[in-house]
Amino acid sequence: MPDLIVHPAERPLLGSVPVPADKSIAHRALLLAGLAIGQSRIRGGTLGGDVLSTVNALRTLGVRVEEPAPGDLVVDGAGLSGLRAPAGPIDCGNSGTTMRLLSGILVAQRFAAQLVGDASLSRRPMERVAKPLRLRGGHIEGQLDPRKIGEITAPLDVGPLPVPHVLSSIEYDLPFPCDQVKSALLFSGLFADGPTFVREPIVSRDHTERMLTALGVPVDSVGAMVCLDAARFSGALPAFEVDVPGDLSAAAFLIAAAQIVPGSRVTARRVGLNPTRTGLLEVLRDMDSSIAVEIKGEALGEPTGDLHITSGDGLRGGRAGGELASRALDELPILLGLAARARGLTEVFDARELRVQETDRIAAMASVLGAFGVRCEERTDGLLVEGRPDRPLDAADIDSRGDHRIAMTAAVLGLVASGPTRVRDAGCIATSFPLFVGTLRALGARIEVEGARAA
Repeated sequence: MPDLIVHPAERPLLGSVPVPADKSIAHRALLLAGLAIGQSRIRGGTLGGDVLSTVNALRTLGVRVEEPAPGDLVVDGAGLSGLRAPAGPIDCGNSGTTMRLLSGILVAQRFAAQLVGDASLSRRPMERVAKPLRLRGGHIEGQLDPRKIGEITAPLDVGPLPVPHVLSSIEYDLPFPCDQVKSALLFSGLFADGPTFVREPIVSRDHTERMLTALGVPVDSVGAMVCLDAARFSGALPAFEVDVPGDLSAAAFLIAAAQIVPGSRVTARRVGLNPTRTGLLEVLRDMDSSIAVEIKGEALGEPTGDLHITSGDGLRGGRAGGELASRALDELPILLGLAARARGLTEVFDARELRVQETDRIAAMASVLGAFGVRCEERTDGLLVEGRPDRPLDAADIDSRGDHRIAMTAAVLGLVASGPTRVRDAGCIATSFPLFVGTLRALGARIEVEGARAA
């Protein structure tokens, strides 16, 4: 796998650039297009490895997906009853979203399927999605996790749902906010004989609710409760076209780079600005960041716009916990990276979920910050970081641990180090931001790629 050599920035980062398609929206659009009647078109520019896992999963289930131009996907929907039994295991790669959302669809099928993933995905907890799907009559089993009693991991064996049974109604309280479990339940609700009620402690990402509503599915949300009423659902999803907004989680790395390299002025174009995803922007506002948001339109109910970032007069420490931490979960690694350059203390808490993502991101970020010479205190549910804004960070040698967000965070911090920084095993960046290196280079960064093909 390639390594990155990131050199300290010698001049400001300047320019206007796109970011990859929002993975969360692209996954859901693809799955719904596969269940729709007719031909749907999903345009999103650069697609990362996670989204391609969903494309390949649909093809394995007999859905025709073509790419007439890069990032332009045409999906011939099979309808709710038209998926075919796969010839072998469905490989979800590194994509937990693919595995969990697809589980909600496959539990309603009359055939059996097995969902597998790479080594990282095969360590991630899956009982959280399996339990409620079983409660409504679905069959889903996994491998017992020796690390935690009652937990399962992939491979997952899903279905079949025997004739004449159908999935039942369900009223389920999520023990913690999780958009993937909520979405799996709502997808399964398309096949159920009664309503699907899901309650969360606080509202998680609502991409599924917005998309289903835009397609005419009766979904009602009140606070942190959402209901899909199967009795009012026609039983057919219409084909659609959508330009998938750019991923705010990817834009976060450009925000951070522009924020910490003096004199920088960067615009990230057509970024998704769903309020359930903008926790990072709120935290950074309180840290005295300089970000202007320009709303410019919407796509399938998702607001979009441009982000204009300047380096400003310096960040001050901040706090992210509770609902803010939930709405910024994927962005917390780079927020912790920004904390390294903020004046004073920055605290991230209520983020225990970081422990069970592609890697243990709390432990990983403690290691990364330590390597750059930044003091931090690792806690069970987060980190306390003492910023180092007045002198360059130490040049570092970072192991990405195969986690794309850890790799990109380390690369951004390398821009303000005292010498070249090496980020090892950087090929994982292609999971979400295949053109990350090229984008930073276009803005003026100096990054070399050693080893295999560029990240």
